[in-house]
Parts: sequence; C-alpha cells; structure tokens
Amino acid sequence: MIAHDDRGPASPTGAGIGLRAPHVAEILATRPAVAFLEVHAENYMGGGPALGALERLRCDYPFSLHGVGLSLGGSDPLDTRHLARLARLVQRLEPVFVSEHLAWSAVDGAYLNHLLPLPYDEESLDTMCSRVARAQEALGRRILVENPARYLRFRHSPIPEPAFLGELARRTGCGVLLDVNNVYVSCRNFEEDPCAYLDALAVDAVGEIHLAGHSTNDADGRTILIDDHGSRVAAPVWQLYAHALERCGPIPTLVEWDTNLPDLAVLLDEATAAQRYLDALRSPAWIIHEDAPVCG
Repeated sequence: MIAHDDRGPASPTGAGIGLRAPHVAEILATRPAVAFLEVHAENYMGGGPALGALERLRCDYPFSLHGVGLSLGGSDPLDTRHLARLARLVQRLEPVFVSEHLAWSAVDGAYLNHLLPLPYDEESLDTMCSRVARAQEALGRRILVENPARYLRFRHSPIPEPAFLGELARRTGCGVLLDVNNVYVSCRNFEEDPCAYLDALAVDAVGEIHLAGHSTNDADGRTILIDDHGSRVAAPVWQLYAHALERCGPIPTLVEWDTNLPDLAVLLDEATAAQRYLDALRSPAWIIHEDAPVCG
C-alpha cells in the first residue's frame, strides 16, 4: 500500500471540464472559471506543441490525467514502457489526479480500442490489486480507478462491483473515480438499483466524480443505454449525482464530453450546473435539478 502522503497535489474543490483540442485556443485566450481541467494522458505522452499548451494552462488550472492504456484488468504483463511514459508525464505536469479504468484493453501484445470488462471474482481482484500496486509504485503516488459502463454479464462474477472496488481500494490504497453516468447506464441496462449501488460503495475511497451524457441504442430488440459522452448530462443522472454527493460529500467533479463536441460554452454550462450542486450541498436549501428523484 502506498503512503497516505503520496496522493499528489492538493485536490480542487469544484467542478472541472475535460480539455479537448478544439477548445484549447479559446481556453488559453479566455481562461474560463472552472476548478480544474482533465486530459487523456495518452494524447500528451509524445510531447510537442499540445503538451506545451498544457504547461501554459497549468499556471492557472490544476490538471487531472485520465489514462486509457494501462489495461489494469488484463492478463498480459503490465506495459512498462507505457507506464514509464506516464510516469514522465506525471512528473512534468504534477496533476492533482491520475486515473485509470477497471477494465482491460490489451491481449497477446495487441491493443484494442475499447475498455473491456472483467469478471468480478477473487482471481480478477488479485490481478487488479497486483497491477494497481505496481502502477502506483512506478508513479510514486496514488491512482484512482474508474467504474466502467457495463453491457454484459459474466456467468461467474460473484463479487458486486461496489464491493470489488472497495476491496481494491482497501488492499492497494488506491482511490475510486466514481463515474455517476456509468453507474446509471450499467444499472439501467441490467435492471439494477443505481441508488443501492451508491449506498454499497466505499465512499471514503472516492476521490473524483465524472459526469457525462449517454445515448440509447436498440440491441436485438432491447433498448440499452450507451455511455458515449456525446450530449448533456441527463436529468436522472443529475438526480443520481445529488445522491452521490449526499453520500460522499463535495467531491471534485469533472464533466466529460468526447463525441459530438459542442461549443465550449455548452461544456462550461454543464460544469456550472455541477458547481451549483456542490455549492448547494453546503447550503440548507438542497436543490434538485428537475423531475422526480431517482433515489428515495
């Protein structure tokens, strides 16, 4: 387990946005009021002008690094070259958070352009614990592990996801990146209770929250939700976010938007909405976004 003081710089206290290339120039020019910015780590490992822009922005904003390439749940040996590149980027940018996924994305040396699920059993838990511990040792700091959006069930997966994440955090000292949209998508796809999921989660391990939009898709005659990060946060996800804050407290929150990218003003508006929830948590007048609550 890593030491408690290896968690990185002090965390931001508000709502941030994912930094995407089409918005960089506008953010450099206008410096909008957001609590922090998050980038996909793999996009900046090669250096160049894009990384130079980040270094200019980090004078005004805390940064979070969100990785997709470590394949923490995989069976291939951990990619030490990828991990070394990530470590150099962490040293250069000094991010407030470093995060990855409860998923795998490589097999037999081939990388797949997907975050793929794993069964939640003791073997997978041992694998994840070993690989998370090695990653944290290489980076010299704690990482956060994100709950995935789920679209299938394994025949043998006896450990509920919240318990799996909680035990992973207990054994390794890692934190949890709670993606509220993923909770909603997964639970609706499998007719589970998203509020019960949050109630079962080890909330002390939660270090960051993600919010995003989702879409619907007809899968063989059955409607499922897809975590596509291509629209505004849906009303029931705002409701679930309110419940998450009641459970976890005012956790730094990141609004993601990766497909159908809108004008920066739209993304900032979503971050402002998240900030209102964070501010309201400190107020006796606890607001709800709209419609009937998802929980309670």
